[in-house]
Amino acid sequence: MPRALISEQSVREAVSRGEKRIVVPEGSIVTPLAASLITQLGLTVLQDRPKAGTPLQATGTPEVAKVQTGNVVVIGSDHGGFSMKEALKPYISNLGYVVRDVGTKDETPCDYPDFAYAVARTVASGEAWRGIMIDGAGIGSCIVANKVPGIRAANCHNEFVARNSREHNDTNLLTLGSRVVGIEVCKEIVKIWLESWFSGGRHKQRVDKMGDVEKKFLRE
Repeated sequence: MPRALISEQSVREAVSRGEKRIVVPEGSIVTPLAASLITQLGLTVLQDRPKAGTPLQATGTPEVAKVQTGNVVVIGSDHGGFSMKEALKPYISNLGYVVRDVGTKDETPCDYPDFAYAVARTVASGEAWRGIMIDGAGIGSCIVANKVPGIRAANCHNEFVARNSREHNDTNLLTLGSRVVGIEVCKEIVKIWLESWFSGGRHKQRVDKMGDVEKKFLRE
């Protein structure tokens, strides 16, 4: 059976009709622009579970992450982050996301900028929804990723920073340090980061200013 598509246009049409709630049938495809608009407008999302006797359940915008289109998470690492990358891949898949691995493929010494760039480029091009890059400390990869236009990367070492980076900064790339935090903490960081949504409001004005700074240094 074809899956329902919730697009930015369909959200705008619902708003024009005065609707304050968006019904999302189970298994629907919600485009990234639609999800962003739902968050910005503060609309209520109703998760429609088509089972006898089961009413619509108000879920709020975070649940949109599980049904939005292109929910591909690209992941990469250098040799120091390889083991953690391999451990996180099935975990992320079990959360309901599609994982794309851009390397490295083993623990042979390599250069983290190559893989940080590959992750960032994949996100910036629209081939992936979010990106995760792992090296020893997560700092170098964060620096590299933020050189790519359109990327807002954050090096997160705890759950608070992960949530803040999403809600306040609308980050689209997460870097982790395999020598800084253990795998179980990293799993919680990843889960919170993937499932937290941008708060908009006053934070949107500030994120827009980040983009303005970036544009000043872009050359034709």
